[in-house]
Amino acid sequence: MQWKTLLRVTPRSGVLRGAFVFLAGIAFGGYLFADSQPRSFLAVPSCGTCYRANDLAGLIASVGIQRAPAALLRVVKETDRCLAIEHPFPTTKLHFVVFPKKDVRSIADISIDDQPYLLDCLAVIRALVVENGLRNYRVETNGPGLQKVTYLHFHLESTLDQSSVAAAADAVAGTYH
Repeated sequence: MQWKTLLRVTPRSGVLRGAFVFLAGIAFGGYLFADSQPRSFLAVPSCGTCYRANDLAGLIASVGIQRAPAALLRVVKETDRCLAIEHPFPTTKLHFVVFPKKDVRSIADISIDDQPYLLDCLAVIRALVVENGLRNYRVETNGPGLQKVTYLHFHLESTLDQSSVAAAADAVAGTYH
């Protein structure tokens, strides 16, 4: 009899439980998005800065990279300030995507405080080039209008048309033919 009394849901206990879940959600959301750049949530017809699908993807990427990098798949290199993954839909034989671990939407949004993160991304790109013996490669980034995910990231792409073993040895030794 006592258990039934304890488990009984009354309108008042339902409201209290709902209020608790709501406040817990706000607190958890505040933690997750604390280091993200502000973005507009209101979908007003004349809004030029409201969320689009790629903005929402960027916000989710920001949270994943900053709060749960261990949950990301295909991570090939990680530092305190940068993360590199194999591209899930590669356009070349070798295609990495390198992200700073700070929410930066695009090149236009870079501040002086972002410098260590971006320099670390370039160091990671260099390491990937050397480790994979790349000679024919491209590094690129897109502006917000061309990004599928509105989060600053760099693509390292290569056709791998060189001998990987010989090229890697040359790259480490600092000799290029």
